[in-house]
Amino acid sequence: MALTDPLGDMLTRIRNGQQAGKNTIGCPASKLRMNVLEVLKKEGYIRGYELQEDGNKRNISIELKYYEGEPVIKAIDRVSKPGRRVYSAIADLGKVRGGMGISILSTPRGVMSDIEARNANVGGEVLCRVF
Repeated sequence: MALTDPLGDMLTRIRNGQQAGKNTIGCPASKLRMNVLEVLKKEGYIRGYELQEDGNKRNISIELKYYEGEPVIKAIDRVSKPGRRVYSAIADLGKVRGGMGISILSTPRGVMSDIEARNANVGGEVLCRVF
């Protein structure tokens, strides 16, 4: 069965893994997923990720992050979905939970957090929000 929303699948795996208290989770690899994981790592929401190749299959092993036994990611929600794409100019993009969280955008300059997008003064597709 083909996935219609691979990024949404990865976000759900992260949510489920943290709810179950797992240290690492796995998911199939793609460039978009790796770019989103790079932003999450840079912003301190995950410990890291590693690309694993097994013959023809490429998987990503994601190391989840906890602070005093609680998951660092309180909420991670998909905004732009395959059935309804959400685009935003940087001036129209609001702060997530009063600046405590981030939005991850796909811009013409690559996948970046809303903070980086504001500094670069570039808008794009709002992929997800993390708090």
